[in-house]
Amino acid sequence: MAQVKVLCLFALFLTITGVHSSATFTMVNKCQQTIWPGILSNAGIAPLSTTGFVLQKGESKTINVPSSWGGRFWGRTHCTEDSTGKFTCATGDCGSGKLECAGGNADPPATLAEFTLDGSNGMDFFDVSLVDGYNLPMLVVPQGGSGNNCTSTGCVVDLNGACPSELKVLSVGGENVACKSACEAFRQDEYCCTGAYNNPNTCKPSSYSMLFKKACPSAYSFAYDDKTSTFTCAGANYLITFCPSPNTSQKSSSSGGQNQNQGPENNNNQSNDNNNEPSTTINGSMVYDGAWDISSASLTTCTHVFSSPAIAGAVAILAATFQLHRQLF
Repeated sequence: MAQVKVLCLFALFLTITGVHSSATFTMVNKCQQTIWPGILSNAGIAPLSTTGFVLQKGESKTINVPSSWGGRFWGRTHCTEDSTGKFTCATGDCGSGKLECAGGNADPPATLAEFTLDGSNGMDFFDVSLVDGYNLPMLVVPQGGSGNNCTSTGCVVDLNGACPSELKVLSVGGENVACKSACEAFRQDEYCCTGAYNNPNTCKPSSYSMLFKKACPSAYSFAYDDKTSTFTCAGANYLITFCPSPNTSQKSSSSGGQNQNQGPENNNNQSNDNNNEPSTTINGSMVYDGAWDISSASLTTCTHVFSSPAIAGAVAILAATFQLHRQLF
């Protein structure tokens, strides 16, 4: 108990001083199939302890990353291993021939979650990108962070079924497994933002990228789609959910942010059933499962440690006061 109390006090110190030694990324598979997440660090940044692993339906995995890490996550699908031990995937394959991507990038089309931690002014920058096409629904939820643009982003719509025929990727069995970008499909400068189109003045949304943007307004749809698709947080951890099922409820949030009634009714009886999972709003309109911000867990833990809600509450208030002071002054 003494050790946990020290950890709570240390967490308070980190909050007050703004020191964040690392972040955690938790990946959850809510798809109806097994997926194989891949991870690639940005150029010049050391690889993480794992660069690829398997997530069965309903499983999750949390990894720690350095505070200055940058890179991308994606989900590989329909993966197999042949008689020689070569590992390949129908979508998102990274070319390593193994479970670990080991520096290999996602073969388009693939939905990407991209991060640069501790960037300009100490902010994390992140997005969900369909620039390289789409293979899986994905939702990124910052937890415990701060900032004016620290909110959820992603693409939770199944674009494979709605994909134009000229962009469709089919499995051997004829299943729609991915949707190419127009750049990948046609290799033309106007779609790839290359050549004469390699600047924001000449590279404009195409009819194909607009299909992606209409379905997933907060995701990158083409190379210069920065204004509505880049998000920032300070001191956050991140929850990445593959296949977050849309809730049929069309609830709206007056603040345009997260649902004020988020979180399960009974934290001691959480279920893996999508219908019982907490929600958040995207663009203030649709409520999606699997996006509950569980940052209050630290307060619950410290309440137990200090055996007093008042003391734990005072700790939280003190931390918040220092954070506000730092932002204002």
